[in-house]
Amino acid sequence: MKTGLVLEGGAFRTIFSAGVCDAFLDANLMPDYLIGVSAGIGYGVSYASRQKWRNLNIITHYANDRRYMSWGNLLNPHNRCYFGLKFAYEDIPNQYIPFDYEAFAAFPGELEAVVTNLDTGRADYLSVPRKDDHFVLLQATCAMPLLFPVFEIDGQPYLDGGCADAIPWQRAFDRGCDSVAVVLTRERSYIRGEERADKIIRRRYRHYPNFLDTMSRRADNYNESRAKLFQLEREGRVFIIAPETTVGFSRTERNLEKIRGLWQDGYFKGRAAAPALQEFWGLSRDFT
Repeated sequence: MKTGLVLEGGAFRTIFSAGVCDAFLDANLMPDYLIGVSAGIGYGVSYASRQKWRNLNIITHYANDRRYMSWGNLLNPHNRCYFGLKFAYEDIPNQYIPFDYEAFAAFPGELEAVVTNLDTGRADYLSVPRKDDHFVLLQATCAMPLLFPVFEIDGQPYLDGGCADAIPWQRAFDRGCDSVAVVLTRERSYIRGEERADKIIRRRYRHYPNFLDTMSRRADNYNESRAKLFQLEREGRVFIIAPETTVGFSRTERNLEKIRGLWQDGYFKGRAAAPALQEFWGLSRDFT
């Protein structure tokens, strides 16, 4: 049986997923196939490298550090992103809170990140390089429209994977997974509304009509994907973990108490779900 884990994005809301994955590390739960969107895979690589608490440490240390996140970064012509790209994707993993490249390279499963191709408007699913100390693909999958520059990989222009496929559970099945677990970053009752910055997005990306078409249908596609996902859960085909609530939690949240609280929600939900997920995945490992 091939097991799969899908990690939704959501910028800092993804600290919930980090808590879930930290609990999975306690239980020695690791899938054969891991796919994530935006911060979902941005945080997910620390799970694959078995670095418990690393994501929580990064956010609690740097959420209020202007080098990490500020409007000054976006206005900097050498950065053009709300996040300090070099600081976040090079300095932190290579100096301050080291990423374990060897452990990541040793992950025996398959890892993919979702990016949105601006030319086609469709999602592309790219294998995450095991050794890239610039984390270019992770930057591209996290590239929220308007807040990040466009990233070019193999000649293709990319932005945040969540624009085209925010919860890539179908991709996990397409890759041959028999049992798929999904970690959401919005509560079960959440319904996505229309894009508030639609007019600005249309001006900024006017040269990419297929991308704009995708963005115009983003909310409907997201809500429909979740509806299908919950139906699969009722049929016993997927295993879902979702936060209790994300109301009042910003995707660029700076309140450390809120950040720790959402991580804790994920951690305890992950701990509670671990035995059932072990059974769902058909594993026979002992818990410590």
